[in-house]
Amino acid sequence: MSHLAPLIADLALILICAGVMTLLFKKLKQPLVLGYVVAGFLASPHLAFTPSVVDTANIQTWADIGVIFLLFALGLEFSFKKIVKVGGAAIIAACTIIFCMIFVGIAVGNAFGWKRMDCIFLGGMIAMSSTTIIYKAFTDLGILKKQFTSLVLSVLILEDILAIVLMVMLSTMAVSHNFEGSEMLGSIAKLLFFLILWFVVGIYLIPEFLKRCRKLMSEETMLIVALGLCFGMVVVAAHTGFSAAFGAFIMGSILAETVEAEHIERLVKPVKDLFGAIFFVSVGMMVDPNMIVEYAVPIVVITLAVLVGQSLFGTLGMLLSGQTLKTAMQCGFSLTQIGEFAFIIASLGVSLKVTSDFLYPIVVTVSVITTFFTPYMIRLAEPAYGFVDRHLPEKWQNFLARYSSSSTTLNHESLWKRLIFALVRITLVYSIICIAIIALSFRFLVPFCLDNLPGIWGSLTAAFVTLLFMSPFLRAIMIKKNHSVEFVTLWNDNRGNRAPLVATIVLRILLGVSFVMFVMAGLFKISVGLLLGVAILLVIVMILSRQLKRQSILIERKFLQNLRSRDMKAEYLGEKKPEYAGRLLSRDLHLTDYEVPGEATWAGKTLAELNFGKKYGVHVVSILRGKKRINIPGASVRLFPQDKIQVIGTDEELKVFGEEMEKASAMDSDVVEKSETILRQFLIDEHSPFLGKTLREAGIREKYRCLIVGIESGGEPLHAPGSQEQFSEGDVVWIVGENDDVYKLAGRSEEEEG
Repeated sequence: MSHLAPLIADLALILICAGVMTLLFKKLKQPLVLGYVVAGFLASPHLAFTPSVVDTANIQTWADIGVIFLLFALGLEFSFKKIVKVGGAAIIAACTIIFCMIFVGIAVGNAFGWKRMDCIFLGGMIAMSSTTIIYKAFTDLGILKKQFTSLVLSVLILEDILAIVLMVMLSTMAVSHNFEGSEMLGSIAKLLFFLILWFVVGIYLIPEFLKRCRKLMSEETMLIVALGLCFGMVVVAAHTGFSAAFGAFIMGSILAETVEAEHIERLVKPVKDLFGAIFFVSVGMMVDPNMIVEYAVPIVVITLAVLVGQSLFGTLGMLLSGQTLKTAMQCGFSLTQIGEFAFIIASLGVSLKVTSDFLYPIVVTVSVITTFFTPYMIRLAEPAYGFVDRHLPEKWQNFLARYSSSSTTLNHESLWKRLIFALVRITLVYSIICIAIIALSFRFLVPFCLDNLPGIWGSLTAAFVTLLFMSPFLRAIMIKKNHSVEFVTLWNDNRGNRAPLVATIVLRILLGVSFVMFVMAGLFKISVGLLLGVAILLVIVMILSRQLKRQSILIERKFLQNLRSRDMKAEYLGEKKPEYAGRLLSRDLHLTDYEVPGEATWAGKTLAELNFGKKYGVHVVSILRGKKRINIPGASVRLFPQDKIQVIGTDEELKVFGEEMEKASAMDSDVVEKSETILRQFLIDEHSPFLGKTLREAGIREKYRCLIVGIESGGEPLHAPGSQEQFSEGDVVWIVGENDDVYKLAGRSEEEEG
C-alpha cells in the first residue's frame, strides 16, 4: 500500500464534510458559510466520534490562502468609485455603527476582565455585519427591491472597505503594542500613502498591460496572470508592513476598474470557492464544545450586544443621516449579525498570537446564533416601529419628521469649494508619487550611480534621473487648475479673490521648490542660498517647458481613461447610461432607452422617414445593435428589429413617444386573417392579360405580390417556369400568396375556382 501524505487525507476529509454539509444547508435554505463551519466542527479533533484532521498546521496555511482569495474576490466586486456613489447617508450610518460597536465590544470585554487586545479585537469583530448573509436574507424574504435594502447594501459596501482599514490598524497595534494617538495617526497616514500610491500606479500600468496582452490571453493565461498579480501584491504589502489580505484586496480593487474585471471574477470564483471553503471549515475546527460550555455567559452577552447594539446604532446612524424612523429601524434591524470579517479578524488575532484561545470559538458561536436570528430580526422591524411610533412622545415625532425632511442633499457647490478640493486632490496624489520616486531613487538608483560613476558625475546623474521622473508631477502640482473655469471665474468675478488665488499658486510653487531642494540636498553639499537658487531655476524650467506640459497631460489622460475603461465599455454596450445623462436632469431633459419590437412598423425605415424630432420633439442619440453602437446616427440610418435606441427629450415628449411606439408595435385585429397564405390556380384563356407574355414581363410577383410555383401546359406535368417562358392559351398557373392578392390575380370567386 502506497503512502498517502496526511495533508491529502485531511483535505479529503474536509471537502467530503464540506460537500455533505453544503447539500444539507442548501436543502434547509441556510447560508453555506454556516455549513462550512459545521463541517469544520465535525472534522475537528474536538469531536471524538468522527474522523479528525491530523495536520492542522498545513490546513491553517491553506486557510490563510483562503483569506487571500476571499479578499481578492471582494476587491474584484468592489470599486473605489462606489464610495462616491453611496452618498452621505450610508457614510454617516456606517461610521456611527462601526465606532459605537467597537466601543460596545471593548466595554463587554472589560466587563469580563479580558486582556486589552482581546477587548479591542472583539470590538472589531462585532462591528462588521455580513454582506453575504444579509443579501441572502433579503433575497429569501423577497424584499431586495425595497427602498431600505439599497441603503443597507450601501452601508455594507462602506463597512467592507472600513474593515480592511480596521484590519491594518489592528495589525499595527498588535505588532507595536502601542495605543498612543501619535502611533495611530502614523499608521493611518502610512495606510493612506500606500493605498493612494498603489491604486494610482496600478490603475496607470495594469489596464495598459492587460490591453497589450489581450490577444495572448486565453482563459488559462488570464487566470494565472490575475493570480500572479494578486500574490505579487500580497508580497509587496507584507514587505511594507501590511497584512496579506490587505494586498489581495488592493489588487482586486485595481483589477475591478479594468474591462476584464467580470472575466477575471468569473475565472477566480471556483478557486475562491475552494479555498474559501477550506478557510471557513478551519474556522469550525477552532470551535471547542467544552470552551463553549465554559464561556456560555459571555456568548449570550455578546450575542445580545450584537442584536441590540446593531439594531440601536444602525437605527441611530440612519436617523442622523436624515432617514425617517421607519426606514432607519428597518435598516438597523437588518444589520444584526456578524460573519466573514469577524472570522477573518479572529484569524488575524490568532496568527499574530495577540488574542486568547477562547475568543475564536466564542465569536464563531455568536456568528452562528446571530445568523439564525437574521430573518426574524428583519421581520421584527415593522412591529417594533409600530410599538415605538405609538409610545414615542409627539414632540419627538415632530422633531424627527422635521429633521428627516430638512436633511436634503444640495447639489450646488461653490466655485471655491470645487477649486480647493481639486487642488488638494492633485497636490496630495502627485506629492505621494514624488515621494515614492524619491524613496526608490535613494534606495536603488543613488547607490548604483555613486558606486559606478566617478566623482560628482554619480550625484549629477542620480539627481538628473530623479528630477526627470518627478518633473511631470511637480509641474502638475504647481500649474494644474491655474487656467480652469473655476479659477478664471473667481479671478474675474471679484478683486478680493485674487490674493487667495495667487496664494494657492505661490504655496504650490514653494512645495515644488521644496521637493527639488530635498533631492539636491541629499546628493550635494552646497550652501542653502545656492541650493535655493538652483531649485528655483529648475522649477522655472519645468513651468515653461511645453514638453513637460504635454507629458503631464498625457499621463493624466491615460490614468482617467484607464479608470473609466469599465464604465466606457458598459456605456458602449448600453449596460449603463452615459455620464452626461445625469447633467440633463437639471435642464428637464432625460435620456431613455427604447427597444424597437420586431413587429413595429418603424422597423426598416430611416430616421429621415420617421422624423422623430419634428413629430415628437425627441432626438435619437445612439443606436445599440448587438455589440455595435452607432452614436449620433445620420438621417439615412435605418432602424431594425431589436435595436435599442437612446432618446433625449422632456418627460412629456418621451411619454408621447413611448405611446406612439406602442401604437406602431400594436397588431391589427384582422392581421391574422389578412396574412393567411393560400395556394390557388387560374387558367390562361384568350382574354387573359398574361397571354403571350413571359414570366418576367407579367410582373406577377411585383404587381400582385404572388408567387408562381408551377405551370401545367399542354397536358404536361407541373413544372417550374423559367423567367423567359411565355404563357400560352390553356396553361394552368398555380400561385401562392395572401388571400386577397390571390383572388385579385385570379379574377374569379372561390366557388368558380372550385
